[in-house]
Amino acid sequence: MTYKLIAMDLDGTLNNDQKTIDAPTLQALLSAQARGIRLLLASARPLPGLYKERDALDLTAHNGLLMAYNGGLIVEAGTGKHLAACSMELEQTKSILRELKRLSVTPILDDGKQFYVEDADGYMVQYECWNNRMACSVLPDLAERLPFSPCKILMSVEPGLLREAQAAIASFLPPALTVVQTAPFYLEVIPASVNKGEGLRSACRSAGIDISQTIAFGDSQNDIEMLRVAGVGVAMGNASEDVKAAADMVTLSNNENGIAAALERLL
Repeated sequence: MTYKLIAMDLDGTLNNDQKTIDAPTLQALLSAQARGIRLLLASARPLPGLYKERDALDLTAHNGLLMAYNGGLIVEAGTGKHLAACSMELEQTKSILRELKRLSVTPILDDGKQFYVEDADGYMVQYECWNNRMACSVLPDLAERLPFSPCKILMSVEPGLLREAQAAIASFLPPALTVVQTAPFYLEVIPASVNKGEGLRSACRSAGIDISQTIAFGDSQNDIEMLRVAGVGVAMGNASEDVKAAADMVTLSNNENGIAAALERLL
């Protein structure tokens, strides 16, 4: 098979646990680009949260693609052109935020430029701002004062409470929305039509690439659809069992250069 595109999640996949790309993985991906294979960063993060990895991989010069918000926004790295974009309805978002007040979750919303929270010292708030290199503004009572329509509602949750919170949120969401786990301590409410699998399909259509000519890497629940639709779906060794079950193959962990190891076999 001649592969034309490699899609990859960031945290737990491309990045090691120190949030950097190890040299063997970086070199494997740069070599793939030199052979004409395009790279796609596929993350739940807002777009600015992809820029560090974009620059490390030199995607701007190599016609790379950026998928933010689990597929809710797809952008050409070189031109900045938006290939796909969506957002949630504002009043519906506020209604959900009112429901979330009775749960042990910390909403963290963004407008693509900065985060908005009710408590700057809330659980994982400062981590999220640091991880995405974005500022954070305090907005008391998000449910009443949110001024924009977000692409998603991110929530930080103590890991031991995550499953219970996810079930509670699913019970009151309308059919057009869904709640997914994106990290051991994150849940996200997003449109049900948005996922990384559909994002990969959309990116391939725009790029004129047959989806059978793609390789996708992931480790979390929100990567499952992408692994299933890709030509070859590769689960990281640190992935959960449901992610591994959805993949075509399992590689080494993100701390063991799993992407580089898989590409050595596939390319």
